[in-house]
Amino acid sequence: MFFLGGMYRSPEFTVDADLVLLALGFLGPVQSGLLEDFGVELNERGNVKADKNKMTSVTGVFTAGDMTRGQSLVVWAIHEGRAAARGVHNYLRQSAVNLLGKK
Repeated sequence: MFFLGGMYRSPEFTVDADLVLLALGFLGPVQSGLLEDFGVELNERGNVKADKNKMTSVTGVFTAGDMTRGQSLVVWAIHEGRAAARGVHNYLRQSAVNLLGKK
């Protein structure tokens, strides 16, 4: 899961960051905790729902690999990681354009 900008707080720790990348392999997303705190939507299989750019239902939060596909092969995780990186790049580029007031 990718969280861009702002701050994530939990009872255990606080992270102030511009970009946080979590790379984890597992059987499926734990729905309580971080996913619940962010309020991301899940699909019918209980995985994190994402659009074609790998952005979740929460603006600026991206996902790939096991989080969206479920347990799978590493080649799919690599492919989706690259797609997520493109999605993050496009999101940041568009955010910068919007910030500068250009179209």
